[in-house]
Amino acid sequence: MDFDLNGGNKRVFNRLGGGGGGGGSTRTMAPTDTRQKVCFHWRAGRCNRSPCPYLHRELPGPGPGQGQGPGYTNKRVAEESGFAGPSHRRGPGFNGNSNSSWGRFGGNRTVTKTEKVCNFWVDGNCTYGDKCRYLHCWSKGESFSLLTQLDGHEKLVSGIALPSGSDKLYTGSKDETLRVWDCASGQCTGVLKLGGEVGCVLSEGPWLLVGMPNLVKAWNIETNAEQSLNGPVGQVYSLVVGTDLLFAGTQDGSILAWRYNAATNCFEPAASLTGHTLAVVTLYVGANRLYSGSMDKTIKVWSLDNLQCIQTLTDHTSVVMSLICWDQFLLSCSLDNTVKIWAAVEGGNLEATYTHKEEHGVLALCGVHDAEAKPVLLCSCNDNTLRLYDLPSFTERGKIFAKQEIRAIQIGPGGIFFTGDGTGQVKVWKWCTEPTAALP
Repeated sequence: MDFDLNGGNKRVFNRLGGGGGGGGSTRTMAPTDTRQKVCFHWRAGRCNRSPCPYLHRELPGPGPGQGQGPGYTNKRVAEESGFAGPSHRRGPGFNGNSNSSWGRFGGNRTVTKTEKVCNFWVDGNCTYGDKCRYLHCWSKGESFSLLTQLDGHEKLVSGIALPSGSDKLYTGSKDETLRVWDCASGQCTGVLKLGGEVGCVLSEGPWLLVGMPNLVKAWNIETNAEQSLNGPVGQVYSLVVGTDLLFAGTQDGSILAWRYNAATNCFEPAASLTGHTLAVVTLYVGANRLYSGSMDKTIKVWSLDNLQCIQTLTDHTSVVMSLICWDQFLLSCSLDNTVKIWAAVEGGNLEATYTHKEEHGVLALCGVHDAEAKPVLLCSCNDNTLRLYDLPSFTERGKIFAKQEIRAIQIGPGGIFFTGDGTGQVKVWKWCTEPTAALP
């Protein structure tokens, strides 16, 4: 916590009667002096001094004319001291100018929760309990709940895959490993060291595909067959299957395609799609189209019939991070703090019909249906939150919080979904048929 003990707080301390006269002298104060400084270690719930030279209680508000000059008020003391209530806690993010709504000195108060997870609670030593200003949970919302947390990765989780019909979950990370988890027990049953950062993970039929620097690794989880698909230049950020082709978005801006040959049980090079000038970070297939989003701020639309680019969308002003198709719409998100909805107009071209604005860059999108089969958009933002919106209204219905940004989202069966964040944590969530208990 950042306290400026030699700056503003000292001046406030002197103003409350804790300082001496000129020349930096210190005045010895009697325990009954109500102007004595309150112990900030006691405020944070961790003072271990006995006896402590400072007060272990809150100061009563000075009445009119008690040592203050004209125009000097409690409000001014509160504003200049950086706290407006008796138990204001200067947790992470405190900047000395908090506009707290905790109440006045010495009075009863209602705790207003800040939408930030309590770091002391995370470490298991918050002493405020229900009175803590910060959240003691990883989510805010009544229609979903956290089932479990999978720990093991040491860096950002960049891909999550749950093969259809399998009892195994696969997660890839920038720590250069692929982990295998047992869905029944939640235990890690295998760690594969790949020797390179994982850029993405895709499950398609019996194949598990992993994007890495300069190659794509392919494993057949039924036969244990393995193949390395060479050709990419730089990191492979995205993989998708369309018709009978596997597409890979690469760091050099190209999109490589392979075709699976059942006779040889191998993937064979089929095409290279060029047009983007910077890395291709997201791919999606829908309505016989391949959509690609790039660091060059554009979205390109490719025909799966002839693999030609038929339209380039230039409405975003920063990196296009994620694309999904929903019904007849294309949804895109960007580091320009927007989610855009695209619809086909006369002639078949796409136009942005709606723009949803966020306060932070948007990293990933995923479309799901809740327990009542209502459409919900999962929207990961650069402030370490995942926001849940009802569609098409974009009404917010909850948030998921993480220690670092959530870059991987995966839908599972039975109302399950997974999130992976920058610390390496994978969390398992479930939609609730009954509303969960409200937050304290």
